[in-house]
Amino acid sequence: MKGIEDMLAMAQNVQAELAKAQANLDTIEVEGVAGGGLVKVRASAKGRIIAVDIDPSLLAPDEKQIVEDLIAAAINDARAKADAASSAEMSKMTSGLPLPPGFKLPF
Repeated sequence: MKGIEDMLAMAQNVQAELAKAQANLDTIEVEGVAGGGLVKVRASAKGRIIAVDIDPSLLAPDEKQIVEDLIAAAINDARAKADAASSAEMSKMTSGLPLPPGFKLPF
């Protein structure tokens, strides 16, 4: 049953490579921006928010709603960029794997 042993070994290698790639995603940073750069959010490719930067000009009390909207927009922008970075990294990792046509990995 050499074929089954080879398949199991390949599956274990794929699993190890996926774990390594997932761990690497937390080291990739993206920046989401809103309001022409007045609000910036840095996030990892895993979607972890690292930092929020708000321009001091927005900190007037009558700007509260605008600041809240811009923060939400910057977080959404960072999340979209994190998803794109994650997809790119996972595609690079899986491009060399001998996977059968149509095989989808769980991510």
